[in-house]
Amino acid sequence: MLISWNWLQQYVPLTMSPRELEERLMMAGLNHEATHEVGDDLAIDLEVTSNRPDCLGHIGIAREVSVLWDSALTIPAARPAESKTRVEDLIRVRIECPDLCSRYTARIIRGVRVGPSPDWLAKRLATIGIASINNVVDISNYVMMECGQPLHTFDYARLAGAEIVVRHPLAEEAIEAIDHKTYRLDPEMCAIADARVPVAIGGVMGGAATEVNEATREVLIEAAAFDPISIRTTARRLILQSDSSYRFERRVDAEGIDWASRRCAALILEIAGGELAAGVVDVGAMRAPREPIVLRLSQLKRILGIEVEADIVRRILTALGNVEQGEGEKGREGSLQLSPLLPNSPAPQLFLPPSWRRDLSREIDLIEEVARIHGYDKIPENVRVPMAASSRCREDRVVGKIRTLLTAAGFDEVLTLSAVDEASARAVQAWTQGDPLRSQTPIIRGADHLRTSLVPSLLGVRRTNESLSNPVIELFEIAKIYLPSPGLPEEWWMLGISSGRPYAEVKGVFESLVAKVNPKLILVAENADLPLLDPNASCWLTLDGQLLGYVGQLSAAGQKQNDLRSPAVVAELKLAPLFERADLIPQYAPLPTFPAVSRDLNLVVDEAVRWAQIATTVHRNGGPDLESLDYRDTYRDANRLGEGKKSFLFSISLRSQEGTLTSQQADSVRDCIVAACHHEHAAELRA
Repeated sequence: MLISWNWLQQYVPLTMSPRELEERLMMAGLNHEATHEVGDDLAIDLEVTSNRPDCLGHIGIAREVSVLWDSALTIPAARPAESKTRVEDLIRVRIECPDLCSRYTARIIRGVRVGPSPDWLAKRLATIGIASINNVVDISNYVMMECGQPLHTFDYARLAGAEIVVRHPLAEEAIEAIDHKTYRLDPEMCAIADARVPVAIGGVMGGAATEVNEATREVLIEAAAFDPISIRTTARRLILQSDSSYRFERRVDAEGIDWASRRCAALILEIAGGELAAGVVDVGAMRAPREPIVLRLSQLKRILGIEVEADIVRRILTALGNVEQGEGEKGREGSLQLSPLLPNSPAPQLFLPPSWRRDLSREIDLIEEVARIHGYDKIPENVRVPMAASSRCREDRVVGKIRTLLTAAGFDEVLTLSAVDEASARAVQAWTQGDPLRSQTPIIRGADHLRTSLVPSLLGVRRTNESLSNPVIELFEIAKIYLPSPGLPEEWWMLGISSGRPYAEVKGVFESLVAKVNPKLILVAENADLPLLDPNASCWLTLDGQLLGYVGQLSAAGQKQNDLRSPAVVAELKLAPLFERADLIPQYAPLPTFPAVSRDLNLVVDEAVRWAQIATTVHRNGGPDLESLDYRDTYRDANRLGEGKKSFLFSISLRSQEGTLTSQQADSVRDCIVAACHHEHAAELRA
């Protein structure tokens, strides 16, 4: 934001040096970038953060200066003389897209004389890098750089039907802007149109057809408020940035719209002459009144570590535009009421923040305002500020364990958007059969549905990495999915995985993950038949009978549908059951002092029996000495085993903490396992 030194003096006395001004503004949050001489003026470049759009005009900077130096702030009066003709008889305004334009005002001046701007106006604009066009256009730019409210002036005589319609563009509709380039408009953009065609791109740039020039005699002044997201999207899509779009993207002061319109009209009458039609066409909804903020003076000492006198606090906050409402217990009905922090501390105060400070909404915001204006340099370096040790919540600690294990296992974490296109939202519906939730405002083109699964997003990332010939693509994501329900939508924290490893190996990663969260938990696999997955290499995962998730290899059809070159295994896990069952108390176990004893087993079972069933039985009947279970292979031979039979080859490792196991003890455990498998699965030990 470029500021003119000479221009700034119109609103506040500058008794300090430019260097002192730059340093003090920098310490108050407006970082100084550079200062350049422009003729007999100085152009001061300040960095304005996105939460301070009120400082995107000279009056906003002047207000900061007046508060910092406790000097008077002078805001020009805006009371233009009006004729007897009513503006309602000259123009009609209709808003057809209130979600994109919440308010639109119009004033009309007739009999203007368009020509060169006076030297003082042209020089002020030149200091901040704006070229002079003509007096009317320059005035609209001047007022924008004065107060931060963008304006636009139309040649009223070239508007068809004496009408302004704020609407969505029609299909294939285009406009030639004042930069004399033609832009094709999308239906989700905001167009300012007359009775026939668009005459401006709402909040971004005006159209060449109604541009004010030397032949213009009647001017319509537009001052409006547009949706910041819509303006940002439009400007980026059209690659058309402007000073107006920059300010609308950061939200303008809704209560300052009429002042800016009146100020522009007054300057046009003064410089270009003409007659102003009486009144204003003001269409749209006004903002709801803001609630006052409770400020406990005792909190300043607790947070800043220094005492700030109550009178100084009140002076700073009221000078910044906050209106003191009185003590908290005397506040208006419905406002927040709080008791003093300490028994002998002053009663809390209520302050109503100004319309141009949308960033002020909490008590801590007011405390920060006091700190930056009072001066951070007045807080000693060795001041003692009471601090309380923070701790991570249970969920964060569990997620930390999961991240640690997965990264150690060679997976990379990815972050993807929660909004996807409709096809992706319906591709995997393992958790719901309902229609995905739809958003009216897409995050990116086509992404207007909230995902019900992480898998489609992970497969999209996998596809991108394959196209870049990345050799290793091991991905995981921890994020929310959104499921429709009769009441409010349900939000579930999920873990999603996409891997190029074998199915059994990925399933083993999940087993390790569950053991990391709680060593006593046993993950059970059950048959699954899910779309896109191979039924012979997929399963549901459960904990204590509660569904936890699924893991499976993409079928040939699933691989083709996702345009993948190589096989992939995907998995998805609900985190809520792990949050509930996690054992977060660190456990200590001494290193083993006795050797382990292993036994190999070869069990013949029916084809329908799954390895997961055998593994569950082994864990349940292995006793306290069962240390590990290792799957080796599955063998099929109709001649040796019989039709419909197969054998599982696996090993068990046994270890006791009390002494070395004897062969008889190890065989006893093995026999117990074989007997249980025979009883539950009709398994036979193969010699």
